[in-house]
Amino acid sequence: MTNAIDVVNVSKVYRRYARKKQFATLKSALLKGSLIRDLQPDETFPALRGVTFSVPKGCTYGIIGRNGSGKSTLLKCVAGITKPNEGTVKVNGRISALIELGAGFHPEISGRENVFINGIMLGLTKREIHRRFDEIVEFAELKDFIDAPVKTYSSGMYMRLGFAVAIHVDPEVLLIDEVLAVGDQSFTAKCLDKFAEFRRRNRTIMLVTHSLDLVEKFCDLALWLEKGKTLAEGEPKRVVASYLLDVGNAEEAEIAKTEVTKAAQVARDNAAGISNTAGQPSDVVNTPANMFQATEGRWGSREVEITEVTLHGPDGQVSHVFQSGDGMEVRVKTRVHVATNDFVFGVGLFNADGICCYGTNTNIEELQPDEISGEGMIGFQIANLDLVEGTYKIDVAAHKLDGYPYDYHRLLHTFRVKSRTKDVGIYRPRHRWNFTSNIRFKTP
Repeated sequence: MTNAIDVVNVSKVYRRYARKKQFATLKSALLKGSLIRDLQPDETFPALRGVTFSVPKGCTYGIIGRNGSGKSTLLKCVAGITKPNEGTVKVNGRISALIELGAGFHPEISGRENVFINGIMLGLTKREIHRRFDEIVEFAELKDFIDAPVKTYSSGMYMRLGFAVAIHVDPEVLLIDEVLAVGDQSFTAKCLDKFAEFRRRNRTIMLVTHSLDLVEKFCDLALWLEKGKTLAEGEPKRVVASYLLDVGNAEEAEIAKTEVTKAAQVARDNAAGISNTAGQPSDVVNTPANMFQATEGRWGSREVEITEVTLHGPDGQVSHVFQSGDGMEVRVKTRVHVATNDFVFGVGLFNADGICCYGTNTNIEELQPDEISGEGMIGFQIANLDLVEGTYKIDVAAHKLDGYPYDYHRLLHTFRVKSRTKDVGIYRPRHRWNFTSNIRFKTP
């Protein structure tokens, strides 16, 4: 089968120029002899590094990756907007590219005039544009605005007009870069229907997007770029799964680093309050009156001290990123300077907005204290973390039965819940749907 696109060992390097020594005037630069020196590139930035792949004719090809990974640069190389420093790009068939929102539109002239200008730039004759004009305007939903200057358009109107022109050129290869992100739901659905029509007509689509669901549902093949290099290519579900695993690992490392920094700062903030050999801060009167309105921090006498808090996943390993529905254990290490029989341990779970999702303690659950001494550990196990996707905070506390604070950790421990289901709220109850036989849905 003939390939629509062949990319062989493509590399693209951009140059950065010095800005710190920019001259004030041309005269001063000439007098100092710095004109040439200050305009020399002081470093290079490789946007693409030896990327190779082929897109079969009629294939919908998705490109995913983090911001700055080289996705848009790659699309511009395929479109011919920029040339690679190394390697070759070969495209078979007429290309239509929608790479930048409103690219090629002149803001001072009307939408009607821009349609003709863009159509001609994309290879249509004036007669062909006349024949397709009404269809383009109808698709873009701009009948009432087509004679208004483009500078008066919203970003959504820009996108709709650009997309309508691009697809009505009837290209054999359509290149799209994340433009659907600014469309409303109804227009996005219309675009996806157009994609399906293109696929039925054996057209080739190359799509750069952050929508992983779109890649899994509509793409035949996928490519994952990272720092200009290919990390995976092939079946979309496999490529997306690898990408999500890497993103999760990066988030894990980021949260762990933040936790270490936060713990060090809290320790420094509390160091000035230590005044005796038992490690008891001299001032414990700053305990917030309303715990649910308290800000991030740590306070207490430390007679019962929380020395470490870790979160563990289903495999028992320390983790900060969980899938919705996973099990989680909060492990709290303690140290007691003088044995006591008056103690309570509590755990609170908050979302990123500070809304309490759940809270409990050993006294609420009728665990009567007997004695605590020396060093120990408490485990708080959650069988199923039934939360929607988002960032959450854990509170842990040790206090007396009357609430006197031994050691409060307020919003100091962060974890993230990931989910492919984009539902809303906080709590995701276990549920199922039931329908009578006359209500049917397509099999996913």
